[in-house]
Amino acid sequence: MNSFTAKNGQNGWVQQTTASLRSVLATMAVCAGLYPLVIWGLGQILTPQSAGGSLVRNGQGQIVGSALIAQAFTRPEYFWPRSSAVDYNAAAAGGSNLSPTNPELRTRAVVLVKHYGATAGAPLPADLVTASGSGLDPHITLAAARYQAARVAAARGMPLAEVEALLAKHSFRPGGALTAKPLVNVLIVNMALDGWTP
Repeated sequence: MNSFTAKNGQNGWVQQTTASLRSVLATMAVCAGLYPLVIWGLGQILTPQSAGGSLVRNGQGQIVGSALIAQAFTRPEYFWPRSSAVDYNAAAAGGSNLSPTNPELRTRAVVLVKHYGATAGAPLPADLVTASGSGLDPHITLAAARYQAARVAAARGMPLAEVEALLAKHSFRPGGALTAKPLVNVLIVNMALDGWTP
């Protein structure tokens, strides 16, 4: 191999490496920089509330949670959310991944039935006895909220009719007629109970 061929071989390798690096940098700039920036900007323009995490503030302007992420309400004067396989930890969203034949599901269901005081005459709505797929579902069905209404009214010393009216006011169907059952956002309705309107 003469010096001319060796030099051209080295130049070709340098050119290929330089072209590859330029391609990688351009791809990173578009995929990791420009694209996320455009999507973020569109979100801020078109849906600023949800793009910002759907944060909910109390009457003093303090952030108390997100309308998209469930919290663990356990006191009797509040509506309780669906159970969570991840203990409502947003950093570890996920379901239990237990098989329907797993005895642990039955054990958990029995605990929940006792916790809610369900009986054969007043069976527990399905969403209160099952965990959500993400473990962070912020909604329960209106039926599940009404099931808890008597407990909440008694704990607060409120007329049951007033609690049920509040539930009716805050229930909604996110998919319109395509949503089979109306839903209630647990955080929002609990804030309304406390006299705060997000």
